Amino acid sequence: MTLLYTVVGAVVLVGTVTDLLWTTVWVEGRAGPVTTRLMAGTWNRLRRVGGRGSRLLTLAGPLVLLVSLVTWIASLWLGWTLVFAGVEGSIVETNAAGPVSWSERFYFTGYSLFTLGNGGYAPGGAVWRIVTVFTSGSGMLFVTLIVTYVLSVLDAVTQKRAFASTVSGLGETGGAVVVAGWTGERFDGFDLPLNSVSTQLNELTVNHMAYPVLHYFYTADRRYAAVVGVATLDEALTTLQRGVPERRRSETAVVESARSTVDTYLEMVDATFAPADDPPPAPDLDRLREAGVPTVSDEAFDRRVAELADRRRDLLGLVEADGHRWSRDDG
Repeated sequence: MTLLYTVVGAVVLVGTVTDLLWTTVWVEGRAGPVTTRLMAGTWNRLRRVGGRGSRLLTLAGPLVLLVSLVTWIASLWLGWTLVFAGVEGSIVETNAAGPVSWSERFYFTGYSLFTLGNGGYAPGGAVWRIVTVFTSGSGMLFVTLIVTYVLSVLDAVTQKRAFASTVSGLGETGGAVVVAGWTGERFDGFDLPLNSVSTQLNELTVNHMAYPVLHYFYTADRRYAAVVGVATLDEALTTLQRGVPERRRSETAVVESARSTVDTYLEMVDATFAPADDPPPAPDLDRLREAGVPTVSDEAFDRRVAELADRRRDLLGLVEADGHRWSRDDG
Protein backbone atom coordinates (compact mmCIF):
# COMPACT_ATOMS: atom_id res chain seq x y z
CA MET A 1 0.00 0.00 0.00
CA THR A 2 1.10 3.57 -0.46
CA LEU A 3 0.64 6.58 1.75
CA LEU A 4 -0.44 8.46 -1.37
CA TYR A 5 -3.93 7.03 -0.87
CA THR A 6 -4.05 8.50 2.63
CA VAL A 7 -2.89 11.91 1.37
CA VAL A 8 -5.46 11.92 -1.44
CA GLY A 9 -8.16 10.80 0.98
CA ALA A 10 -7.29 13.61 3.38
CA VAL A 11 -7.49 16.14 0.53
CA VAL A 12 -10.90 14.76 -0.52
CA LEU A 13 -12.16 15.02 3.06
CA VAL A 14 -10.91 18.58 3.54
CA GLY A 15 -12.44 19.67 0.22
CA THR A 16 -15.75 17.97 0.98
CA VAL A 17 -16.05 19.35 4.51
CA THR A 18 -15.12 22.83 3.28
CA ASP A 19 -17.72 22.74 0.51
CA LEU A 20 -20.38 21.28 2.82
CA LEU A 21 -19.87 23.84 5.58
CA TRP A 22 -19.53 26.67 3.06
CA THR A 23 -22.90 25.75 1.57
CA THR A 24 -24.89 24.85 4.69
CA VAL A 25 -23.49 27.16 7.37
CA TRP A 26 -22.11 30.28 5.66
CA VAL A 27 -24.94 32.74 4.95
CA GLU A 28 -23.25 35.24 2.63
CA GLY A 29 -25.17 34.20 -0.47
CA ARG A 30 -22.73 31.74 -2.05
CA ALA A 31 -22.53 27.96 -2.02
CA GLY A 32 -19.26 26.06 -1.93
CA PRO A 33 -17.24 25.97 -5.18
CA VAL A 34 -18.10 22.35 -5.99
CA THR A 35 -21.78 22.76 -5.11
CA THR A 36 -21.99 25.98 -7.14
CA ARG A 37 -20.75 24.18 -10.25
CA LEU A 38 -23.06 21.22 -9.66
CA MET A 39 -26.09 23.50 -9.26
CA ALA A 40 -25.35 25.62 -12.33
CA GLY A 41 -24.47 22.58 -14.44
CA THR A 42 -27.66 20.72 -13.54
CA TRP A 43 -29.84 23.79 -14.20
CA ASN A 44 -28.17 24.56 -17.55
CA ARG A 45 -28.53 20.98 -18.75
CA LEU A 46 -32.23 20.94 -17.90
CA ARG A 47 -32.65 24.31 -19.65
CA ARG A 48 -31.00 22.93 -22.79
CA VAL A 49 -33.09 19.75 -22.76
CA GLY A 50 -36.45 21.27 -21.86
CA GLY A 51 -36.15 24.87 -23.00
CA ARG A 52 -37.35 27.96 -21.20
CA GLY A 53 -40.65 27.51 -19.40
CA SER A 54 -40.51 23.71 -19.63
CA ARG A 55 -42.09 21.77 -16.79
CA LEU A 56 -38.89 19.75 -16.78
CA LEU A 57 -37.37 22.72 -14.94
CA THR A 58 -39.63 21.97 -11.96
CA LEU A 59 -37.29 19.05 -11.30
CA ALA A 60 -34.27 21.35 -11.12
CA GLY A 61 -34.51 22.31 -7.45
CA PRO A 62 -35.08 18.81 -6.04
CA LEU A 63 -32.52 17.34 -8.44
CA VAL A 64 -29.87 19.95 -7.61
CA LEU A 65 -30.46 19.35 -3.90
CA LEU A 66 -30.27 15.57 -4.33
CA VAL A 67 -27.09 15.73 -6.42
CA SER A 68 -25.43 17.96 -3.81
CA LEU A 69 -26.35 15.63 -0.94
CA VAL A 70 -25.22 12.49 -2.76
CA THR A 71 -21.95 14.19 -3.73
CA TRP A 72 -21.19 15.21 -0.14
CA ILE A 73 -21.96 11.77 1.31
CA ALA A 74 -20.15 9.86 -1.45
CA SER A 75 -17.10 12.12 -1.11
CA LEU A 76 -16.95 11.60 2.66
CA TRP A 77 -17.22 7.86 2.15
CA LEU A 78 -14.54 7.85 -0.57
CA GLY A 79 -12.23 10.11 1.43
CA TRP A 80 -12.27 7.93 4.53
CA THR A 81 -11.84 4.77 2.43
CA LEU A 82 -8.70 6.22 0.84
CA VAL A 83 -7.36 7.27 4.24
CA PHE A 84 -7.61 3.69 5.50
CA ALA A 85 -6.30 2.28 2.20
CA GLY A 86 -2.98 4.09 2.55
CA VAL A 87 -1.64 1.83 5.31
CA GLU A 88 -1.52 -1.96 5.31
CA GLY A 89 -3.22 -3.38 8.40
CA SER A 90 -5.32 -0.31 9.13
CA ILE A 91 -8.36 -2.59 8.86
CA VAL A 92 -8.39 -6.23 9.95
CA GLU A 93 -11.01 -8.93 9.67
CA THR A 94 -11.99 -10.13 13.12
CA ASN A 95 -12.60 -13.77 12.13
CA ALA A 96 -9.79 -14.39 9.63
CA ALA A 97 -6.29 -13.26 8.74
CA GLY A 98 -5.17 -11.91 5.39
CA PRO A 99 -5.30 -8.75 3.29
CA VAL A 100 -8.46 -6.65 3.13
CA SER A 101 -9.95 -5.96 -0.32
CA TRP A 102 -11.22 -2.61 -1.61
CA SER A 103 -14.83 -3.72 -1.27
CA GLU A 104 -14.17 -4.61 2.37
CA ARG A 105 -12.59 -1.21 2.98
CA PHE A 106 -15.66 0.50 1.51
CA TYR A 107 -17.84 -1.71 3.68
CA PHE A 108 -15.89 -0.92 6.85
CA THR A 109 -15.77 2.85 6.28
CA GLY A 110 -19.43 2.82 5.24
CA TYR A 111 -20.77 1.24 8.40
CA SER A 112 -18.35 3.33 10.48
CA LEU A 113 -19.44 6.55 8.74
CA PHE A 114 -23.14 5.79 9.19
CA THR A 115 -22.59 4.39 12.71
CA LEU A 116 -24.15 1.01 11.92
CA GLY A 117 -22.18 -0.92 14.55
CA ASN A 118 -19.68 -3.76 14.18
CA GLY A 119 -19.58 -5.29 10.71
CA GLY A 120 -17.00 -8.05 11.15
CA TYR A 121 -14.00 -5.77 10.66
CA ALA A 122 -12.01 -3.70 13.12
CA PRO A 123 -9.36 -0.98 13.04
CA GLY A 124 -5.85 -2.42 13.23
CA GLY A 125 -4.20 -0.65 16.14
CA ALA A 126 -4.69 2.26 18.51
CA VAL A 127 -4.15 5.00 15.92
CA TRP A 128 -6.72 3.53 13.54
CA ARG A 129 -9.23 3.13 16.36
CA ILE A 130 -8.98 6.90 16.86
CA VAL A 131 -9.35 7.44 13.11
CA THR A 132 -12.46 5.24 13.18
CA VAL A 133 -13.90 7.39 15.96
CA PHE A 134 -13.37 10.48 13.77
CA THR A 135 -15.01 8.64 10.86
CA SER A 136 -18.10 7.84 12.93
CA GLY A 137 -18.17 11.33 14.43
CA SER A 138 -17.98 13.00 11.02
CA GLY A 139 -20.78 10.79 9.75
CA MET A 140 -23.06 11.61 12.65
CA LEU A 141 -22.24 15.33 12.53
CA PHE A 142 -22.48 15.90 8.80
CA VAL A 143 -25.46 13.64 8.10
CA THR A 144 -27.35 15.48 10.85
CA LEU A 145 -26.25 18.81 9.35
CA ILE A 146 -27.37 17.71 5.89
CA VAL A 147 -30.81 16.62 7.14
CA THR A 148 -31.24 19.94 8.96
CA TYR A 149 -30.18 21.78 5.81
CA VAL A 150 -32.74 19.93 3.67
CA LEU A 151 -35.57 20.74 6.08
CA SER A 152 -34.53 24.40 6.18
CA VAL A 153 -34.41 24.57 2.38
CA LEU A 154 -37.89 23.09 2.04
CA ASP A 155 -39.22 25.62 4.56
CA ALA A 156 -37.55 28.43 2.58
CA VAL A 157 -39.11 27.13 -0.67
CA THR A 158 -42.54 27.39 0.97
CA GLN A 159 -41.81 30.96 2.08
CA LYS A 160 -40.57 31.83 -1.41
CA ARG A 161 -43.85 30.73 -2.98
CA ALA A 162 -45.86 32.41 -0.24
CA PHE A 163 -44.22 35.74 -1.16
CA ALA A 164 -45.05 35.28 -4.84
CA SER A 165 -48.62 34.31 -3.94
CA THR A 166 -49.01 37.45 -1.82
CA VAL A 167 -47.88 39.69 -4.68
CA SER A 168 -50.09 37.95 -7.24
CA GLY A 169 -52.97 38.27 -4.77
CA LEU A 170 -52.57 42.05 -4.96
CA GLY A 171 -52.46 41.90 -8.74
CA GLU A 172 -50.85 39.81 -11.45
CA THR A 173 -49.29 42.87 -13.10
CA GLY A 174 -47.72 46.03 -11.76
CA GLY A 175 -50.60 48.11 -13.05
CA ALA A 176 -53.14 45.81 -11.41
CA VAL A 177 -51.35 46.17 -8.07
CA VAL A 178 -51.50 49.97 -8.32
CA VAL A 179 -55.18 49.92 -9.26
CA ALA A 180 -55.95 47.60 -6.33
CA GLY A 181 -54.49 50.15 -3.91
CA TRP A 182 -56.50 53.09 -5.26
CA THR A 183 -59.36 54.20 -2.99
CA GLY A 184 -60.82 56.77 -5.36
CA GLU A 185 -58.90 59.69 -3.90
CA ARG A 186 -55.52 58.38 -2.74
CA PHE A 187 -53.60 55.17 -2.07
CA ASP A 188 -54.39 55.11 1.64
CA GLY A 189 -55.05 51.36 1.64
CA PHE A 190 -51.75 50.60 -0.04
CA ASP A 191 -49.35 51.02 2.87
CA LEU A 192 -50.25 47.94 4.92
CA PRO A 193 -50.01 45.34 2.12
CA LEU A 194 -46.87 47.03 0.81
CA ASN A 195 -45.26 46.75 4.24
CA SER A 196 -46.26 43.09 4.42
CA VAL A 197 -44.81 42.30 1.00
CA SER A 198 -41.59 44.16 1.86
CA THR A 199 -41.18 42.08 5.01
CA GLN A 200 -41.70 38.87 3.05
CA LEU A 201 -39.20 39.97 0.40
CA ASN A 202 -36.61 40.75 3.08
CA GLU A 203 -37.10 37.25 4.48
CA LEU A 204 -36.81 35.77 0.99
CA THR A 205 -33.54 37.65 0.41
CA VAL A 206 -32.06 36.34 3.66
CA ASN A 207 -33.17 32.81 2.76
CA HIS A 208 -31.55 33.07 -0.66
CA MET A 209 -28.31 34.16 0.96
CA ALA A 210 -28.41 31.24 3.37
CA TYR A 211 -29.60 28.64 0.82
CA PRO A 212 -28.41 29.46 -2.73
CA VAL A 213 -30.12 26.29 -4.00
CA LEU A 214 -33.39 28.27 -3.74
CA HIS A 215 -32.49 29.90 -7.07
CA TYR A 216 -33.17 26.58 -8.77
CA PHE A 217 -36.60 25.76 -7.34
CA TYR A 218 -38.64 26.63 -10.41
CA THR A 219 -42.38 26.73 -10.92
CA ALA A 220 -44.13 27.12 -14.26
CA ASP A 221 -47.06 28.85 -12.52
CA ARG A 222 -46.29 32.58 -12.58
CA ARG A 223 -48.45 33.14 -9.50
CA TYR A 224 -45.90 31.24 -7.40
CA ALA A 225 -42.72 32.37 -9.18
CA ALA A 226 -40.80 34.64 -6.81
CA VAL A 227 -38.81 36.43 -9.53
CA VAL A 228 -42.04 37.29 -11.33
CA GLY A 229 -43.38 38.59 -8.01
CA VAL A 230 -40.28 40.77 -7.55
CA ALA A 231 -40.61 42.15 -11.08
CA THR A 232 -44.34 42.80 -10.60
CA LEU A 233 -43.72 44.57 -7.29
CA ASP A 234 -40.99 46.75 -8.75
CA GLU A 235 -43.06 47.66 -11.79
CA ALA A 236 -45.91 48.63 -9.46
CA LEU A 237 -43.54 50.88 -7.51
CA THR A 238 -42.20 52.37 -10.74
CA THR A 239 -45.72 53.06 -11.96
CA LEU A 240 -46.68 54.63 -8.64
CA GLN A 241 -43.55 56.77 -8.29
CA ARG A 242 -43.15 57.80 -11.92
CA GLY A 243 -46.67 57.65 -13.31
CA VAL A 244 -48.88 59.13 -10.57
CA PRO A 245 -48.80 62.82 -9.55
CA GLU A 246 -46.96 63.28 -6.24
CA ARG A 247 -49.95 64.59 -4.29
CA ARG A 248 -51.87 61.39 -5.06
CA ARG A 249 -49.17 58.86 -4.19
CA SER A 250 -48.91 56.53 -1.23
CA GLU A 251 -46.72 57.36 1.78
CA THR A 252 -43.27 58.10 0.36
CA ALA A 253 -41.37 56.33 3.16
CA VAL A 254 -43.33 53.10 2.63
CA VAL A 255 -42.72 53.11 -1.12
CA GLU A 256 -39.02 53.89 -0.69
CA SER A 257 -38.70 51.11 1.86
CA ALA A 258 -40.29 48.64 -0.54
CA ARG A 259 -38.02 49.83 -3.34
CA SER A 260 -35.02 49.33 -1.06
CA THR A 261 -35.99 45.71 -0.40
CA VAL A 262 -36.03 45.07 -4.15
CA ASP A 263 -32.59 46.71 -4.42
CA THR A 264 -31.23 44.35 -1.77
CA TYR A 265 -32.72 41.33 -3.53
CA LEU A 266 -31.23 42.36 -6.89
CA GLU A 267 -27.81 42.86 -5.30
CA MET A 268 -28.02 39.41 -3.75
CA VAL A 269 -28.85 37.58 -7.01
CA ASP A 270 -26.59 39.75 -9.19
CA ALA A 271 -23.98 37.00 -9.70
CA THR A 272 -26.52 34.36 -10.78
CA PHE A 273 -27.86 36.00 -13.97
CA ALA A 274 -26.93 38.45 -16.72
CA PRO A 275 -28.93 41.63 -17.41
CA ALA A 276 -31.02 41.69 -20.57
CA ASP A 277 -29.67 43.56 -23.58
CA ASP A 278 -32.57 46.02 -23.53
CA PRO A 279 -35.10 47.07 -20.89
CA PRO A 280 -38.68 45.82 -21.20
CA PRO A 281 -41.41 48.14 -22.54
CA ALA A 282 -42.64 50.81 -20.14
CA PRO A 283 -45.80 49.93 -18.19
CA ASP A 284 -49.08 50.98 -19.81
CA LEU A 285 -50.88 53.78 -17.95
CA ASP A 286 -54.20 53.25 -19.74
CA ARG A 287 -55.29 50.64 -17.20
CA LEU A 288 -54.82 53.18 -14.41
CA ARG A 289 -56.74 55.84 -16.29
CA GLU A 290 -59.63 53.45 -16.88
CA ALA A 291 -59.80 52.88 -13.11
CA GLY A 292 -59.89 56.63 -12.45
CA VAL A 293 -56.29 56.90 -11.20
CA PRO A 294 -54.77 60.27 -12.14
CA THR A 295 -51.56 59.92 -14.13
CA VAL A 296 -48.86 62.01 -15.74
CA SER A 297 -48.64 62.20 -19.53
CA ASP A 298 -47.25 59.24 -21.46
CA GLU A 299 -44.30 61.35 -22.63
CA ALA A 300 -43.34 62.36 -19.09
CA PHE A 301 -43.79 58.80 -17.86
CA ASP A 302 -41.65 57.29 -20.63
CA ARG A 303 -38.93 59.83 -19.89
CA ARG A 304 -38.95 59.01 -16.17
CA VAL A 305 -39.01 55.25 -16.75
CA ALA A 306 -36.05 55.55 -19.14
CA GLU A 307 -33.99 56.74 -16.15
CA LEU A 308 -34.45 53.25 -14.67
CA ALA A 309 -33.24 51.41 -17.79
CA ASP A 310 -30.39 49.57 -16.06
CA ARG A 311 -32.58 48.46 -13.18
CA ARG A 312 -35.29 47.20 -15.51
CA ARG A 313 -32.71 45.37 -17.65
CA ASP A 314 -31.66 43.58 -14.47
CA LEU A 315 -35.25 42.63 -13.72
CA LEU A 316 -35.88 41.39 -17.25
CA GLY A 317 -32.66 39.36 -17.17
CA LEU A 318 -33.71 37.86 -13.85
CA VAL A 319 -37.15 36.86 -15.15
CA GLU A 320 -35.70 35.32 -18.32
CA ALA A 321 -32.96 33.48 -16.38
CA ASP A 322 -35.71 31.89 -14.29
CA GLY A 323 -37.36 30.49 -17.40
CA HIS A 324 -40.24 32.97 -17.62
CA ARG A 325 -41.22 35.59 -20.17
CA TRP A 326 -41.92 39.29 -19.77
CA SER A 327 -44.83 40.75 -21.66
CA ARG A 328 -46.10 44.31 -21.83
CA ASP A 329 -48.94 43.22 -19.56
CA ASP A 330 -46.36 42.69 -16.79
CA GLY A 331 -46.46 46.39 -16.28
